[in-house]
Amino acid sequence: MPRIKTLKLTDDQRIALDKGAKYGATPSYRMRCQAILLKENPLSSLIIAQKLGCCEMSVNDWMKRFEQQGIEGLKVSKGRGRKNIIQKEDLETVKRIIKINRQRIGLIKEELEEELGKEFSHLTLRRFVKKMVVVSSGLDG
Repeated sequence: MPRIKTLKLTDDQRIALDKGAKYGATPSYRMRCQAILLKENPLSSLIIAQKLGCCEMSVNDWMKRFEQQGIEGLKVSKGRGRKNIIQKEDLETVKRIIKINRQRIGLIKEELEEELGKEFSHLTLRRFVKKMVVVSSGLDG
């Protein structure tokens, strides 16, 4: 039977992890905090993974990240995921073309694709415009 690795947490770490497990910004962060809290007990990574609905390797990876970087290592790094097709730098071009073809999303999309040299869906264009309206009006916080 393999040796079960446990973590020795300080009171401050335990408090921060407990707060993260209850009030963390994302479900994945809350799950990671909970996994680290459970590793303080002599439970195997497999049992913790089964309790949390993830895989054993994930629990081991989170443990390593916590040991190396502390609670900050459990957060998702910036820059992950797919980059936006239409960038903030394209905003002036989008505004100009929308002003010319107001209420005609098909024409707006065609002209933008030609001018920017990028292909995207109507939905992508709508999301970008909606996001930029919110950002430029100061409603985002």
